Amino acid sequence: MCEVTQSILWQPAADWIQEQASGSTLVCRVGSGQATYHRFDPQYKQHQITYGLRMIQAKHQPDTASGWLSSREVHKRGYFDGELSTLNLLAHTCCHEFAHLLQHSAGQRYRGSVHNRHFYTILDELHESGGASAVRRALSERTEQFGLPLPDQAFKMPDTRKQQADWSVGETISFSNGLREFQGKVVRVNRKTCTVDGTGRSRGMRYRVPMQMLRRVS
Repeated sequence: MCEVTQSILWQPAADWIQEQASGSTLVCRVGSGQATYHRFDPQYKQHQITYGLRMIQAKHQPDTASGWLSSREVHKRGYFDGELSTLNLLAHTCCHEFAHLLQHSAGQRYRGSVHNRHFYTILDELHESGGASAVRRALSERTEQFGLPLPDQAFKMPDTRKQQADWSVGETISFSNGLREFQGKVVRVNRKTCTVDGTGRSRGMRYRVPMQMLRRVS
């Protein structure tokens, strides 16, 4: 994913990005958790995209993949014909994070307004221009070369009624959001989410969390 982001997405856009901030560079890395994000260091004019190892693992199974924003984007916005598969989701994740890089370079990322209309205009363009398809193709070819082909079979999405039965009020859980880890107790089981009251450092907060993102804490 790092190599494909550099070669397929960064290289064609690098001249424009460096016009916005001279000397800009991109570093891609793999993190050990599930946090997947773009950040920019203004001191060194360095963009960094991190792909979380646990995110990659999660997108190999429908029950853990369906809770991610990238899954909702592919399904609702019709990217890759709306088909959810490991290959499609990881290719789209590359595009999603690179769209944040382009959004930042264009000065259209604001505090409290990250996934805004400017972001989705950029993301739509990456798909409509053929950039996303090029990422998907390159990702498929690279993983084949390493003997680790990414599954491209469409997921059957999990039954939400079964998910509801998996959770009950009073359970202690944890979940991640970006770089932060939260803990809490389930206080209500909804159709697709659980309402969670924070505990520990999250005490005093209440969240509605997609069931796929919840993990039990012993």
